[in-house]
Amino acid sequence: MAASVAAHLPLRAPGRVGAAPSRSSVAAVDRFRGRPERRGLAAAPRGGRGLAWLRAEAVSGGGGGGGRREPMVPPYNVLITGSTKGIGYALARKFLEAGDNVIICSRSAEKVESVVGELKRGYGEQHVWGTACDVRDGKDVKALVEFARDKLKHIDIWINNAGSNAYTYKPLVETSDEALMEIITTNTLGLMICCREAINMMRNQPRGGHIFNLDGAGSDGRPTPRFAAYGATKRSVVHLTKSLQAELQMNEVNNVMVHNLSPGMVTTDLLMSGATTKQAKFFINILAEPPDVVADYLVPNIRGIPSNQSMKPTYIRFLTGLKAYSRIFSRLAFGARRNKYVTED
Repeated sequence: MAASVAAHLPLRAPGRVGAAPSRSSVAAVDRFRGRPERRGLAAAPRGGRGLAWLRAEAVSGGGGGGGRREPMVPPYNVLITGSTKGIGYALARKFLEAGDNVIICSRSAEKVESVVGELKRGYGEQHVWGTACDVRDGKDVKALVEFARDKLKHIDIWINNAGSNAYTYKPLVETSDEALMEIITTNTLGLMICCREAINMMRNQPRGGHIFNLDGAGSDGRPTPRFAAYGATKRSVVHLTKSLQAELQMNEVNNVMVHNLSPGMVTTDLLMSGATTKQAKFFINILAEPPDVVADYLVPNIRGIPSNQSMKPTYIRFLTGLKAYSRIFSRLAFGARRNKYVTED
């Protein structure tokens, strides 16, 4: 049971969670050479916009387009992969509720068409678009970028949500080649392709952009029995995010940032298909939340990063260590959340 417990608990105690600070004077100095404070003050415009301008100036410089980075202001243009169901769909709805423009995609053209029609009826014709895209295929992702340029000209926030465990919960020795290929090509290769194309797109945008990679069980290095391949791919997400950020800094690309999102346990088809053991049911009932609840927390924190003109990598976590251990204590002490989503044995 200890291994199953560990697979679902955050590794670190909860520190500061959510969006990055609006601005750090130290970070502002680091991003300029010479005398940054004078560069920011010398050309500050009149008319009450000085503070906003200085904030944008503090995070500008270098990267792709060169010169000053345009301030990123709402409504934001958002692209979410794997967004016709589950947490991706919930995120899309929440961004639309906030007044943003959203592009959704998934492998199924029929599903995309259906979901886009539904969202257009709810949020208007000129705020949501969708196209079929298999993130495992570089040509498909390049076409997705061109679709985004055609509809919105630029993307401010790109969320890499598409993922798969091939709906397989069994030991690795019993996992088929087909399932392994589905998991690895979607979660690892697909993520790399999407990050590559998102960076190439955003580095040439005057506003730059923010990329958010979703983690999952295994991302903290704890074991994930019965879905070892999935856990291994999610462990690589954190490493990839750090490596990409290092590459961007190395190449003096200062207008693109790569972040991590941690939604915790979400009651999606992906998770619920694994609710077949006593331990799985126990932790799903205690720790999981519906997609809408998770999106209600994540989206304001995601939007807070560009709204604060922050250009610092951020790890936004929904399920913190304190929250997880508090719920476990409440369950053990008071029986809280028993049978909340699935009937326990």
